[in-house]
Amino acid sequence: MPSFRFLAPALLAIALCGTPLPASAQSFSDTQRGDIEAIVRNYLIAHPEVLEEAMAELTKRQSAAEAAKHETGVANNAEAIFNSPRGVTLGNKDGDVTFVEFFDYNCGYCKRAMTDMLDLMKSDSKLKVVLKEFPVLSQGSVEAAQVAVAVRMQDPSGKKYLDFHQKLLGGRGAADKARAMAAAKDAGLDMAKLEKDLSSQEVRATLEENMKLAEAMGMNGTPSYVIGKQIVIGAVGLDDERRTIAGDGGG
Repeated sequence: MPSFRFLAPALLAIALCGTPLPASAQSFSDTQRGDIEAIVRNYLIAHPEVLEEAMAELTKRQSAAEAAKHETGVANNAEAIFNSPRGVTLGNKDGDVTFVEFFDYNCGYCKRAMTDMLDLMKSDSKLKVVLKEFPVLSQGSVEAAQVAVAVRMQDPSGKKYLDFHQKLLGGRGAADKARAMAAAKDAGLDMAKLEKDLSSQEVRATLEENMKLAEAMGMNGTPSYVIGKQIVIGAVGLDDERRTIAGDGGG
């Protein structure tokens, strides 16, 4: 059955990519199927590099599909991502590139990424930074995010918010309502107003908006970024962030 030998690479590709077998392949007898399986097995043993090539191609296609989803998500939600009044805007509000961070106050990587963000703001006077609470790790994260939104409601300038943000995200221990309220008090917020705003519809609407945006863009962890038109998942470091900013035209 020499003609079957040429089917090995094709059948392997079909198997790895999850593509249904064509009708002609489905019509093989049990004996023919057994012969084909043996040929494929022997082929792979003799040429194991085919597996690497196939997996590399699969990874490439998956990455391309994910990038396309990200691009579509950004394009379809650009106004809410970059210009929503529910985001905290820092840096140059008229900047030529917008750096949007989705974060969780209990995310260890976010703590380290905060230093990178501050360095970027200091070194790039044309950078617009938008912070979006994305509490996905715990109930304490949700509580801290609720306080953060109430801080933003009280501080349109973002100056006290940034002070609060650094105190809470840079502090030790798990973030929750108590720690968030302590950070807000240290930052000079009106605590009576803050407590009242915590139960407002605006707090709920802000967190719902952020969650929907993250879902639309395929974000599943923190920190996650939108830099110009690109999405970056994870704390990639200051150098990679600078390269992404330099290579993008804006948002």
